[in-house]
Amino acid sequence: MDTIVKGFQTPELLILLGLGLAVMLFGYRIKKIAFFIAWFLLGYIGTTNLLQIQEVRQVLPEVLSTELYQILLPIGGGLLLALLGFSIEKLCVGGICFVLVLLTGIQYFGNDIQTIAISAVIGVIVAGAAVMLLKPATIIATAGVGAYATTLALLMLISIDQGVYYWPMLLGFTVVGAIFQFISTKHVN
Repeated sequence: MDTIVKGFQTPELLILLGLGLAVMLFGYRIKKIAFFIAWFLLGYIGTTNLLQIQEVRQVLPEVLSTELYQILLPIGGGLLLALLGFSIEKLCVGGICFVLVLLTGIQYFGNDIQTIAISAVIGVIVAGAAVMLLKPATIIATAGVGAYATTLALLMLISIDQGVYYWPMLLGFTVVGAIFQFISTKHVN
């Protein structure tokens, strides 16, 4: 379960936890900021995971052997996706859903090409549904991505059995975050 955040140190995990909680609980209220944070988190985690794939490591061995690049590339990937997500709301909601499904598939089933392809197809379907139902999808997507970040950070920080607690924590945090957001944004459009 820890493949996506395996290189993270405690300060990175604490930042991931704080940002995850903010997006999970207040995603719709601060949707522009939440989109920026969510896309940054997805870009950072996605780029970090991408740099772990053997084929990528073979193409860029000199770059990936430098510690500075290993730090800067995920930050750059996060910032690029964050800038995109900040600017286009419908694309952002659909994209968050797509990338969240993709990263969850990679996290739980591995990063071989078949898993990525199946996750991508499911992600496109989920993203299409999300764009059709924008407010509920925004709340659920931000709760989901916040729960994902929170779950990964907590599992690494408290060192419990990840195989047992990953799905219950992810689903539980998503439900709590979504309910909190639906209640706190009842009169907000």
